[in-house]
Amino acid sequence: MIPFNKPHITGKELWYIAQAHAKGQLAGDGSFTKKCQQWLEETTGCRKALLTHSCTAALEMAAILADIQPGDEVIMPSYTFVSTANAFVLRGGVPVFVDIRPDTLNIDETLIEAAITPRTKAIVPVHYAGVGCEMDVIMDIAKRHKLLVIEDAAQGVTAYYKGKALGSIGDLGALSFHETKNIISGEGGALLINNPSLIERAEIIREKGTNRSKFFRGEVDKYTWIDIGSSYLPGEIIAAFLWAQAEEADKINHIRLRQWDVYHNEFEELEQRRVLRRPLITKGCEHNAHMYYVLTDTHTRRNCMIKALKEQRVHTVFHYVPLHSSPAGKKYGRVHGAMKNTEELADRVVRMPLWVDLSDTEQERVVELVAATMDACERG
Repeated sequence: MIPFNKPHITGKELWYIAQAHAKGQLAGDGSFTKKCQQWLEETTGCRKALLTHSCTAALEMAAILADIQPGDEVIMPSYTFVSTANAFVLRGGVPVFVDIRPDTLNIDETLIEAAITPRTKAIVPVHYAGVGCEMDVIMDIAKRHKLLVIEDAAQGVTAYYKGKALGSIGDLGALSFHETKNIISGEGGALLINNPSLIERAEIIREKGTNRSKFFRGEVDKYTWIDIGSSYLPGEIIAAFLWAQAEEADKINHIRLRQWDVYHNEFEELEQRRVLRRPLITKGCEHNAHMYYVLTDTHTRRNCMIKALKEQRVHTVFHYVPLHSSPAGKKYGRVHGAMKNTEELADRVVRMPLWVDLSDTEQERVVELVAATMDACERG
């Protein structure tokens, strides 16, 4: 069996976890949390990084920091994970879904401005597959309309747009360290804060609405309830695991990029035959090989391909069911304009197995079986 994903372990994770236990620091915000946050700040150039227990938690913090009130609108793609919308719906916000670009599957920046109304509070670009959205355009729109930009960079750790780390460009950015991501901690995430005016409140929200962070820095003699918030910080065991991964981030990315290139080169002939389309990396973007996907020519061939590969013990997956077509999306959100690309492309995406310990032999087998199943599905 060749699984779609297999979590990588560097070899230091258990040792660091044992160190955290020996120090008596398991509840969070210990030395490993601080190491990870410093690494994120140095790697991304953000003003402040705060580890969270998930990217979902980071997005929920962002929604509070954006002061989303009932009826406030947030522009985002429909082709994304449910957490992107849920974070704002929990505050009473209304996701406004716009279509995606046909080349990158990112939000179509040319459609954003027309979706803005007097109730619009924020724009949430999602960097699909670690390929940056057109952030220069998005930031210009946000500036002219006085809107916050919250980057969903769940898939964008160590990826860049015009030399800037994904998640470090907007006012806020949310990262994921879920076991399917490049560097992992099982579950886990981070909020990157680029707008300095939001740093102090972010610390309070993350610490259950208290000024506990100030207390530990010696800035107040006791801490108390200041604002709304929740327990968004991860335990120190998660941070210890993540630190082992962060130390090997360059090595991990190098391996993933090499695997990505193998798929890309091997599938060129199938693209020339127009039975599938390979991913496109736009100018100015430095991707992180978070995933390798192909777009089949039809929905029928996509389903046939996934089924045939599964029978050969190769696990490939499709991706998101567009949020605007889901029961909750219809209830809580609204659509602006046609969703032609979203609906068509979501039906044709297939994600290939891609993980650090995938062997050359296993990847060869995937490539050969994809070619064979594409032919078989064509005849079928």
